[in-house]
Amino acid sequence: MKTAKTASAEPRSSLSQSLNQVLADSYALMALTHLAHWNVEGQGFFALHTAFQTQYEELFTAIDEIAERVRALGAYAIGGLTRFAQIAQMKEFAAPISQEGYVRALITANDKLIADAARARDLAGDANDPESQDLMIGRITLHQKTVWMLKSFLKS
Repeated sequence: MKTAKTASAEPRSSLSQSLNQVLADSYALMALTHLAHWNVEGQGFFALHTAFQTQYEELFTAIDEIAERVRALGAYAIGGLTRFAQIAQMKEFAAPISQEGYVRALITANDKLIADAARARDLAGDANDPESQDLMIGRITLHQKTVWMLKSFLKS
C-alpha cells in the first residue's frame, strides 16, 4: 500500500501548494473573524462577539496544524501578512458594518475556505495521503458547521 512517504513527488507538491492555500485562507479568515469580533455592535452583540471569538481561536489552532502538515510533507509553510493576503484572495471588509454584514462576509469567506479545503482533500486522496485527507475532512466539517450557524443567525 502506498503511503504519503512513498507517493510520487508531483502529487505531493500539488498537495503542499493546496495545503498552503488552505493555510492562507485560514489565516485570512482568522483575521477577518477577529475584526468582526472587535467591532460587532447591536442587539446580537453578546452572541456574535462570543461566537466570533470561538471561531478565531479555533482557527489559530488549526493554522498551526495545517502548517505542520505542510512541513511533514517535506515542503515549507508560507507566511507573512502580505503573502497570506495575496494567496487567500479573500474580500476584506472595514468596520463599521452591520451585524448581518459581518455574518454574510464571514459566510462567504468560510465558503471559499471549504472549496479550497475540498481541493486539498481530493489531492490528498490522489497522493495516497490519508493523514492530509483526514485533516482536510475535519476542516471542511468544521467550516460547514460554522456556515450553518452563521446562516441560522441571519434567520432570526
